[in-house]
Amino acid sequence: MADLVTLDDIETAAARIAGGVLRTPTVPSPGLGALLGAPTLLKLEQLQRTGSFKPRGVLAKIATLSPDERAAGLVAVSGGNHGLAVADVAGAAGIAAVVVMPKNAPARSVATARAAGADVRLTPDIPAAFALATELQAAGMTLLHPFDDPVTLAAQGTVGLELAHDALALGEPPTDVLVSIGGGALLSGVAVAVRALLVGVRVWGVETAGAEAMSAALAAGGPTPVTITSAITTLSAPSASQLTYDHVRELVEDVLVVPDADAVRGSVELAEHAGIWAEPAAGCLVPGARRVLDLHPDARLALVICGRNADVPG
Repeated sequence: MADLVTLDDIETAAARIAGGVLRTPTVPSPGLGALLGAPTLLKLEQLQRTGSFKPRGVLAKIATLSPDERAAGLVAVSGGNHGLAVADVAGAAGIAAVVVMPKNAPARSVATARAAGADVRLTPDIPAAFALATELQAAGMTLLHPFDDPVTLAAQGTVGLELAHDALALGEPPTDVLVSIGGGALLSGVAVAVRALLVGVRVWGVETAGAEAMSAALAAGGPTPVTITSAITTLSAPSASQLTYDHVRELVEDVLVVPDADAVRGSVELAEHAGIWAEPAAGCLVPGARRVLDLHPDARLALVICGRNADVPG
């Protein structure tokens, strides 16, 4: 079993990235609360630098690299958001970066990463992207893994740290916090933070059908490869890691799986009822919330709106 990160680790990460990221707000959403029939808070990470929570982990990890590791150049594999964060942070720091994405990644994310100065390489799918990144790492580049790293995981946990403090300040601490899952670092870090700070809180993960890396790991008793069929690339990790699996097994109430179509509909509902543009990786939390309310009708909800990066059909 991997060592779990602690609240102290997350607070250390918060100090490390202070000034490099936005402290995004946590706000009540009367509109979404009315739609769901439960008090609902939203943690607005779609307002974050590059449009998702990912710069938190990238900034924290780069801060720990040696001069030689930086000089070797960075390589990242991504369905979109991690690659955007690496391109942005590395470009600002003058560090060379290769970002490997599947060809079905959002075209806007690919273009934005290139504009930030990254060498973006497209592969047929996510497993091929991970394979190419591994090859580049073996050739000497420094890998910034999107989720299998305790420094990154602790930095993603700063989302939960802020959410918990803000919810307490608002006088509306949630009973249930929902977080979407790609590789599971955001869910893991948020679970550490909110469970340390909010008494009795339940934490739920949400995946889309066809991107069920964590559900498969929980069923198998450990990380196992999955076949990616979901169209939502920002949630499409080919497997969980031992690190994220161990956190989820210990700290998360359950992992809920929703269809792609429901996740897309959730994005529309966030726009219509909360005035928020969010990618389907966040939209999946809306049908997930309905599932939680079926189990706990008196729940008070908090949803981590992880990002906004999605192509809009023309």
